[in-house]
Amino acid sequence: MLSVRAVRVAIRAGARRVSPRVNRLSPAIASNASIRLSQAAYSTSRASDSTTRAAVIQVLNNIGSKREVQQYLSHFSSVSSQQFAVVKVGGAILTDYLDELCSSLAFLYHVGLFPIIVHGAGPQLNKLLEEAGVEPEFEEGIRITDGKTLGIARRLFLAENLKLVQRLEEMGVRARPITSSVFTADYLDKDKWKFVGKITEVNKEPIQTAIENGYLPILTSMAETSEGQVLNVNADVAAGELARALEPLKVVYLSEKGGLFDGNAQKISAINLDEEFDHIMAQPWCKFGTRLKIREIKDLLETLPRSSSVAIIHPADLQKELFTDSGAGTLIRRGDKLMTASSVSDFTDIAKLKDVLIRDREVRDARATVDRYLEFLKDKKFKAFFDEPMKALAVVLESSPDQSYATLATLTITKSGWLTNVADNLFAAIKKEYPSLVWTVKADDENLTWFFAKADGSIVRGNDVMFWYGIEPGEELNNLMKEFTMHGRAMLGDSNLESRLHRAAQVASQNLKAHFASGSAANQARGYSTLARRSVMGTAANSAFSRGAFRRYTTTTNPNPPYGKKHASNDQPSRVALIGARGYTGQALISLLNTHPHFELKHVSSRELAGQKLQGYEKKEIIYENLSAEDVGEMEKKGAIDVWVMALPNGVCKPYVDAITDAKKSATREDGSLIIDLSADYRFDKSWTYGLPELVKRSAIAQAGLIANPGCYATAAQLGISPLVEHLGGQPTVFGVSGYSGAGTKPSSKNNVELLTNNIIPYSLTDHIHEKEISTQLGASVGFIPHVAVWFQGIHHTINIPLNKTMTSRDIRQLYQDRYAGEKLVKVVGEAPLVKFINGKHGVEIGGFAVHSSGKRVVICATIDNLLKGAATQCLQNMNLARGYGEYEGIPEMD
Repeated sequence: MLSVRAVRVAIRAGARRVSPRVNRLSPAIASNASIRLSQAAYSTSRASDSTTRAAVIQVLNNIGSKREVQQYLSHFSSVSSQQFAVVKVGGAILTDYLDELCSSLAFLYHVGLFPIIVHGAGPQLNKLLEEAGVEPEFEEGIRITDGKTLGIARRLFLAENLKLVQRLEEMGVRARPITSSVFTADYLDKDKWKFVGKITEVNKEPIQTAIENGYLPILTSMAETSEGQVLNVNADVAAGELARALEPLKVVYLSEKGGLFDGNAQKISAINLDEEFDHIMAQPWCKFGTRLKIREIKDLLETLPRSSSVAIIHPADLQKELFTDSGAGTLIRRGDKLMTASSVSDFTDIAKLKDVLIRDREVRDARATVDRYLEFLKDKKFKAFFDEPMKALAVVLESSPDQSYATLATLTITKSGWLTNVADNLFAAIKKEYPSLVWTVKADDENLTWFFAKADGSIVRGNDVMFWYGIEPGEELNNLMKEFTMHGRAMLGDSNLESRLHRAAQVASQNLKAHFASGSAANQARGYSTLARRSVMGTAANSAFSRGAFRRYTTTTNPNPPYGKKHASNDQPSRVALIGARGYTGQALISLLNTHPHFELKHVSSRELAGQKLQGYEKKEIIYENLSAEDVGEMEKKGAIDVWVMALPNGVCKPYVDAITDAKKSATREDGSLIIDLSADYRFDKSWTYGLPELVKRSAIAQAGLIANPGCYATAAQLGISPLVEHLGGQPTVFGVSGYSGAGTKPSSKNNVELLTNNIIPYSLTDHIHEKEISTQLGASVGFIPHVAVWFQGIHHTINIPLNKTMTSRDIRQLYQDRYAGEKLVKVVGEAPLVKFINGKHGVEIGGFAVHSSGKRVVICATIDNLLKGAATQCLQNMNLARGYGEYEGIPEMD
């Protein structure tokens, strides 16, 4: 989210605006003199805005790639200012998210975009009516507006409009309140709804005048009859009628929920009405308000140009929705129906087909090349996919008896095709028909990250990148990669193959790092599916060869793959050494490694168990060793271990870590080993990556060589507090109770079952190490009070959180559902979760959401298995990410 502070910093980086204090009334009644004065002041202020614009664009680049931001800015600037966007703001947004809204609008304004704002005030009106002793009445979902209600509503709308305008001006945004003279209406049904209007005409002049003079127009949803009688109009209806009159590129409905949700409570990323409307309407979850909203949007878009779209989005995510391919809310568009052809003769307009094929070819004999290509296709089995205007065209060559995969021979997409997401529709159709596919793209292609998002893996050679999906690691993939590397087009002279591949890998790594820096975990382009958007990230290995075999050294991997399905960026096994395996956590990790397809346990060290056979690991017989720091260092020098797991008590593992670190300096291997520490020794060391994937960038974990595994108490507490950090009104307090396995295997009062029976034992009541860990990671002071109880495994947190504004239980629960949507190991529930149901489970459950009658304090409960997600499972997540496997590989699914 781009904060209010970020807006102010960006604005301070450039020139300050001079906001003229003239002509604050509707421009319909402004004098020509004041308009001229406003225009002059505006012209002067805009002349010094280039620095401000550049600063804001630089901040925008933090939410998307430079290519995305520039592309969308160009797209939005291609129409007149009043045709950029109509934004409908609900009353609840003005109450609870005013700063987030104004922050987003300020960014748009300072890059020269002028959205037209139409706001309502429904919740505020209900409250005022109740205070005035007026019972709100509705008929068919429409408010019955008598004279008294209208008077209250009119005063309220003016006050809310002024509040929004003043807050924008405090941020350096010139905003103009337009509270009349835009909507002309007749009575909807005077006998039934009284002073409720049906809009018959939209006067664009006040809006155009405001924008021409450099003001954001801020409209209320009030209308007048031709005789001047004020009428109440639903804000959604007003926004729709305004959109019909202005035909903007975007119609934006700001929503607390941030989008539409399917039957699995997953946010719907995009809906292409031409392709999906009937299917969606047949779904059991599409009912009530969701069904009505989709139908109304369909009716609206059918009256607008096909380039227009509707976005339902949280105000804090407006920039991301507008300036990135991935978006953030629900995007609804008419789309373009896709057509197919299986032969050249299936195309009704061959001349148009040739023009489309030529448009991306810059060679001198382009037409002759295209003619030869079409002759080539006549003898091949292929399928072409394209939209009617051919903004996008793909030609897929079918698989053959000696290869299982299809080949994407042609993909040509116009800028309009990228911007209107035809590209996503096209690729989704291809993927639906072809379970495995190979294609090649130039390494300098501006949409390279989009291709990374679509692929299971890739390999770079010079200025070419070969992508694939659906091909399992094995001989066929190895041969494909070898053929591409050795015999593909545009070979790079006679230089050494391995060094060329190494350089190519570095290029790919830089591309992926840029992808990460732009928020790659959320930057996947919108998919055709109406399911929640899946996050994407990538890893790059350092060498093209591994023990003589080709491997995927530049890949993209979904950190949230389906359980039980391999989606790895590394097809080589990783050798693991576990230092300190006597404790409960070590045993839990051994059990997980026993069923993991890619990790091989090579050494297990325990001083007390040395010489005994390891139990619970069935892949091979392993005998406990008593490894010294010197032993570990020698093994690292030889490159014998890929992953070191330190499962030692606090304050013990440093000699081992130092030995491995020193040995790396003289080791010959290029990629280096990974160290994961399960103790608290390195959780505050900035040279180590803190390994909590749900809250730390997965890309950082994927590239880390040193990972500090979070504490069990700390994991559940952070996940339980994090979505509310920006809403804190004071210090949260965590009352935590752990089963006695958390006290370890060494006998003490905290794991003495006899003492714990019918008892609960508090300990370390202040300054516990987890209190420091939670506070440090969240960036907010948190109090933590630990206890131990008689059960063996599992933790329960009761978390008291003061709030800085009034919120409802529903508001808060929605925040948590949005924050953790798609996270396989975080489950948001309604009731307070119970510790008995988390025992043996690999995730965290969060629920309760009990709000105090003041609305300024909430109590949230969280449960976690301290040995699994609190330790071993989280360790395996981090190992998977850092070694290039699917994040949830080897982790059973939560119920």
